[in-house]
Parts: sequence; C-alpha cells; structure tokens
Amino acid sequence: MDFLLDATLYASTLRMVTPILLAALGGALCARVGLFNVGLEGLVLIGAFSAIVGNHFTGNVFAAVLFAVLCSLLFSIIFGYMSIQLKANVIVVGIALNFLALGLTTFSLRAIFDVKGAYYNKDMVGLPKWDIPLLKDIPWLGDVLSGHSPLVYLSIVLVIALQFFLFKTVSGFRLLASGENPTAARSLGIKVSRIQYGAVLMCGMLCGLAGAQLSLGNVTMFTEGMTSGRGFIALVATMLGQSNPIGVMASSMLFGFMDALSIRLQGFALPTHFTMMLPYIVTIFAMLFFKDKGYMQEARKSNESSR
Repeated sequence: MDFLLDATLYASTLRMVTPILLAALGGALCARVGLFNVGLEGLVLIGAFSAIVGNHFTGNVFAAVLFAVLCSLLFSIIFGYMSIQLKANVIVVGIALNFLALGLTTFSLRAIFDVKGAYYNKDMVGLPKWDIPLLKDIPWLGDVLSGHSPLVYLSIVLVIALQFFLFKTVSGFRLLASGENPTAARSLGIKVSRIQYGAVLMCGMLCGLAGAQLSLGNVTMFTEGMTSGRGFIALVATMLGQSNPIGVMASSMLFGFMDALSIRLQGFALPTHFTMMLPYIVTIFAMLFFKDKGYMQEARKSNESSR
C-alpha cells in the first residue's frame, strides 16, 4: 500500500501522461471533424526532434518549444492537404507520415549532430520546473502537483479550455457539426474544409508540444524512435475518451500511470523487457474490453468520404 501511495509515483505519472494527453487532445479534435488521424506518432516524433534541434541552435528552451510546434505544424499541413484537399485515404496518409517522420528524424540526427542512435549534451537545459506557491507546502499533494514543467500545467488547462470550447461556444458547435454531418453543415453556410484544416493545424501544434515535453521535459535528449508508440497510445486514449476532452484526460491518465508504474517496477529487480511491455499490454486490453464501435464506424465513414 505504501508503494501505491508514494507521491513520487503519481508525480511521475503527471510527467509521463503529458505527451500522451496533448497528442490525444489533438487526435480528438481531428476525430470531431471526421478525420481519423493515425499520424500522431509521427507528429510527436517530429516535435521531439525539433525541440532538441531548436535548443541546440538557439540555446533558449522556449524558442525550442516554439520551433517544435512550428515543425509539427508544417508536418500536419501535409496530412491536411492530402486528406482534405486531395481526398486521400486518411489511414494511409497517417501511416505514411509516421514512416516519413521516423526516417526523416533518423537521417537528420546523423546529418545535423553526426551521431547514430541518440544525441545527448550535458550542457543542454531542459524545460524549467515550476513550484506552485502555497501548493508546494501541502504534504503529499504538493509533492505530486508541484515542481513540473509548464507544459504539464498547460495540458490540464487545455483540457478545460477545449471542453468549454466544444460544448459551450458557437464555434465549437460548428466544429462538431462539421464532423457529424458535413453535408448539413455546408447547407447552413459552414466552411467545413476550413474548420477541418483548423483542427488539423491545432492537432499539429499540440503534438509539437507533446514532443517538446517528451525530449525536453521528461528527459533532455533525443533517441531514434523515442516516442515508442506513445502516439498510438494517444490514439487509443482518444477512442476510449470518446473524443471528449475530459474522457480523453481520464483514459490518458490510465496509460500514463501504467507507464510510470513500469519504470518504478524496474527498481524491484523485475525483467526490464517485462516492465516495458506493461503500458502496451494495458492498451491492448483497453481496446478489447472498452472498444467503441461507434467511433470505428466514424473512422470508416471518414475513409469512405475521402475516396
């Protein structure tokens, strides 16, 4: 019981869940406009690598985060143009972007830093840690909620903001209408394609932030394929959360907790390969027992409309 109540375990959960949550929120926005974005893995990977590159050349961590957002944003434009403008199959486009991101970051790692596998600089400064006044002095709770990077707190704010935007504003209702029934939305004068582009671009920005947290917040380095399936886990979190920001956050917390738990279990002399499988085993079981057929029907509808 003391192991489960350890404050550092839950503090680690918040750090681990942030990349998943930010990417899942981006996936939820795309899903709401009828685009099943399986390219989250590639977008996060581009953001992670771009953050390291930006930090290396500017020496400013906030400039590095902005550069990560910009690169993921440009990358998401490819997805938007091919799936919205050219009516390409969104699943195929997303998978292609994942492979493109993996190959591009591997090549760029060797071309820019002249290293293979990983880049690490002991002088590189990561994202700052914010101690929340008053909260940090509260026993246990302060250890869990205080001392995280700004992106951790930003992700929580974004959940609340997106929940309000989608279900309490006119623009949010228009976004939902564009995904539920594009034909009816167009008959009302709603610019469906414009809203879809906006959702895709916002997804790219969120994935850029997720990548920056991954490479500059959780660690201060980049390794080839360092997302390790987190983009796909974010996609599952989007599905389990019904593309609802609050639901997405709840499902992301589950996967983030299992990720933190797998790292903690490595300290108990358990086989590393077993502990690393834990988050993905939970993901598979989540897909088996909590699958949403309605969501998958929407994905198939999105594919059919893109033909």
